[in-house]
Amino acid sequence: MRYTFTMIATLIALAICAFNYTGYDPHNMVFFMFSVPAWFVDFFIDIHEVSVLLMYALTVLTWAAVGFIADAIIARDRSRRQNPA
Repeated sequence: MRYTFTMIATLIALAICAFNYTGYDPHNMVFFMFSVPAWFVDFFIDIHEVSVLLMYALTVLTWAAVGFIADAIIARDRSRRQNPA
């Protein structure tokens, strides 16, 4: 299985976190738009009480998981096309 989407999604997540970390996202708008864990954490506790590094790690892991799921779906489709029943 190729891990193209996993790598691309992980790089996107790293870019989102780096953009937020540099301070160019002063109100965290971009980070909160694209960080799925930040959406759920905000429902349960105040986002200011959560470690920023933990949120960055969860964001990267979530995006990597989404990319892996996409790669798995593509690999399954390719194997079905190569080995028709």
